[in-house]
Amino acid sequence: MPAQTLDACFRALRKGAPAPVYYFHGPEDILKDEAIRAILDRALDPALRDFNFDQRSAGQLDPESLFALCATLPMMAERRVVVLRDLEGLKRKPKLRAVLLEYLERPSPETVLILVQGSGDEAVDKDFARTACTVACNPLPPERVLRWLERRAEAVGVRLEPAAAEHLIRSVGGELGTLSSELAKLAALPADEPLTAERVGELVGVRHGETNFDWRDALFDGRTAEAVRLLVPVLDQPGSSGVRLVTLAGTTLVGIGIARSHLDRKLRGRALGDAVFETIRQGRVFGLLPWTEERDRWVRWAASWPATRVRAGLRAALEADRALKETTISDEQGVLTDLVLRMAPLKREAA
Repeated sequence: MPAQTLDACFRALRKGAPAPVYYFHGPEDILKDEAIRAILDRALDPALRDFNFDQRSAGQLDPESLFALCATLPMMAERRVVVLRDLEGLKRKPKLRAVLLEYLERPSPETVLILVQGSGDEAVDKDFARTACTVACNPLPPERVLRWLERRAEAVGVRLEPAAAEHLIRSVGGELGTLSSELAKLAALPADEPLTAERVGELVGVRHGETNFDWRDALFDGRTAEAVRLLVPVLDQPGSSGVRLVTLAGTTLVGIGIARSHLDRKLRGRALGDAVFETIRQGRVFGLLPWTEERDRWVRWAASWPATRVRAGLRAALEADRALKETTISDEQGVLTDLVLRMAPLKREAA
């Protein structure tokens, strides 16, 4: 069957009955869980859900139990829902897989079967995709992450000021599972008033103004002393590492190089911004700021980063990455300080 986006899957559920078989794959497990909840809400009466809902791991079934699970009739309802997780376990059970594929050719009209592939297995199973309603649960664009965070915070009773929501994403990244875990911690606090960016910074261990992106802004804005100073607090943060900072710098350099190539072809103003944004959209760049913010930064920095300087910066980033991954190197701050100094603007460029 043709693959659907997650948004299209939600729209179809609002308009009609669930499909007989769904196949969810991709790296964002939390989006899979949200889709499953939407299917359950659409397919089952809450009062009878316990009687008509089963959830199993594929690796724990045998052919007979799988067939019985899918063929059992609903109790006092039109349909029942079966969620089959950990599909990668079928690779070690060819007979079980054969029974499942046979069922997918003629699914029961009284059963909604939901196949859930773990995030660790990125390859799409063509046999499942051929017969099931296939939905890829990929990372959300940064703009969508912010909206998702706002909805999730409201659902768990956490009130965040707009700057606080943005700071939380900048601090822990755009991975939805991590954001959900942080919200669960914040939900345990008294909800007397909305949380500020400063308060969120205290709670997650990343002070406002000292995120990875603040370090990057100082680096590419030419504020060399500030970039060196920020290395200490940024590297001390939970989950931070020298490799992560070098990756961020390298990705940004590629983006600046793209913007500079358009600039060298005489694109200016809105045409330049549109060209850079289209590159970001087509490449579906994740792990950075919202795409409009990235576009504006790349365009601004491109003016002071000619192609020769971009290439030199990429070489410096590659050497820093190699140094950080050498087992004999332990001084992350020293390696990154050297990178910052090598990427500092020359006096003639500053002039």
